Amino acid sequence: MNWKEIDLIPVVRTSIHAGHAIKEIYNTGFSVETKQDNSPITMADRKSHEIIIQYLNETGIPVMSEEGIDIPYEERKAWALYWLVDPLDGTKEFIKKNDEFTVNIALIKNQKPVMGVIYVPVLDILYFAGKELGAFRLDHASNAITKQETLETLSGKATKLPTNDPPDVFTIVASRSHMSEETKEFIGKLEKKHGEIKMMSRGSSLKLCMVAEGKANIYPRFAPTSEWDTAAGQAIVECSGGQLTHINEIDPILYNKKDLLNPWFIAKR
Repeated sequence: MNWKEIDLIPVVRTSIHAGHAIKEIYNTGFSVETKQDNSPITMADRKSHEIIIQYLNETGIPVMSEEGIDIPYEERKAWALYWLVDPLDGTKEFIKKNDEFTVNIALIKNQKPVMGVIYVPVLDILYFAGKELGAFRLDHASNAITKQETLETLSGKATKLPTNDPPDVFTIVASRSHMSEETKEFIGKLEKKHGEIKMMSRGSSLKLCMVAEGKANIYPRFAPTSEWDTAAGQAIVECSGGQLTHINEIDPILYNKKDLLNPWFIAKR
């Protein structure tokens, strides 16, 4: 299948449907369990996964999701085209109830993201992007998307990214829950280079969205992430004119590796 033939609109609808299910659980209460890797999981993670997988399976394209990752590398290494999903990115933010969590869906072609959708359930903000389409932000997304929606009409309603000129003060966005000593050291070097700097903290893939929007110059990540954490955000950053690379700021971040952990990386405009 040619990835350019894939309709982004049902993917957008699915992300919003999953987001509404997450928000309902968020508002009514939930328990927290611990996975084998000691990371937390809730009913919301599982419900979102079920909703997204149900639709994506209909596309006939393989799917890898954080909550369904027991796919042998020997099977998935042959995938030239597949969906990569984080049903609830920012589970720790969800548990803290700070509203900074997202639904992430990406389409990967030859180890690179070519399409990305990020939905922010509490804020009802949608980010979407595709190669040759560009990157966009849509506020009040639930009410904005009609039954007759097409990609052309959706893009017409949304704001093309980046929305901001470069900030007057060099702005760094960093993790709210994962600030490593290496990240602090890197930020110190940026402070020496640029003089005055501004710090922003965000949870989940919202950090990548801040770079895509132009609200932040750079997002350094010197701490562990997995492929599903970054794929949709990388598509949105790159389609907005930014880049996401290894910390050498040259080598690209690739997907569907045998080890699903990402290297340390830098996203910037």
